[in-house]
Amino acid sequence: MILLRQLLGDVLRRLRMRQNRTLREVSTLARVSLGYLSEVERGQKEASSELLASICGALGVPLSQVLREVSDQFALAELQAAPVLADVPERERLPIPESVPAGIPDTEFDEDFRGYSPEVKDMVAA
Repeated sequence: MILLRQLLGDVLRRLRMRQNRTLREVSTLARVSLGYLSEVERGQKEASSELLASICGALGVPLSQVLREVSDQFALAELQAAPVLADVPERERLPIPESVPAGIPDTEFDEDFRGYSPEVKDMVAA
């Protein structure tokens, strides 16, 4: 099972490490205990929206960017786990459209997904 808190923790840790910053440094700026930040990064604690905003502020990254990255990774993880859905009876599956719904021009569809990685566009278009 894919846990949102683990993906969120992975993204936060990766951002912190890319900036060559320590847990202590970020926890001080975010005004959260070092131990709690560590647990959030390891996916052991669910962070509140206020705490996430504070951590993102300490990292200098918009919360929306973090959530977008988590969402993209979640979508990829779901696709990788897709064979598990083969065991779900057809009547319990959600319908998945084969293409862009009729009446929506392809250009409008592309504009809706501007800024997303090519992999996400491919997943949506598939």
